[in-house]
Amino acid sequence: MNLIETFQNLVAQVPDLVQPLIVSLAGAVPFIEGEGAAGIGIIGGIPPVIAAVAAMIGNFLCVAILVLASAGARRAIVDRSRAKQAVTVGGGTGPTEDAVPADTGRGSARREKFQRAFERYGVPGVSLLGPLLLPTHFTATMLAASGIGKGRILLWQAVAIIGWTTVVAVLVGSAVSAIR
Repeated sequence: MNLIETFQNLVAQVPDLVQPLIVSLAGAVPFIEGEGAAGIGIIGGIPPVIAAVAAMIGNFLCVAILVLASAGARRAIVDRSRAKQAVTVGGGTGPTEDAVPADTGRGSARREKFQRAFERYGVPGVSLLGPLLLPTHFTATMLAASGIGKGRILLWQAVAIIGWTTVVAVLVGSAVSAIR
């Protein structure tokens, strides 16, 4: 992964005081997330606790922005749809929404996988198990687009980010300690 190498090189090149900021930026990247960013920081020589906290902050801030944006977009779409329905009921001439073709391909398969997991495990399960299948960024965005409350999503995403990042930081920190 060229992006991981880039972050590792960047951590090695900046002053010690700036290194946690680089780890936070890495945590904001999907597929690197808090877990990968903590590993980057620890391998780069940052103390495990500092690397883990910086990674968690970067990951959570990005997820929070996405949840708020997705929930706002959903709210705007729902409000617009309701306004169009009110116009149609009040004397409009026909349907106001264009037909949307069925989605096919990779995005549809991911959405179906997410929907099955959501129906089976709910918000806590999807949030906690989600990083095994999809980045937290995608999981949180899909939850918000589904109409789940922002606070509930952010709570469970925070629990998942803290949990997974802590586990990875402990494992990587132990491995690095054993090597040194």
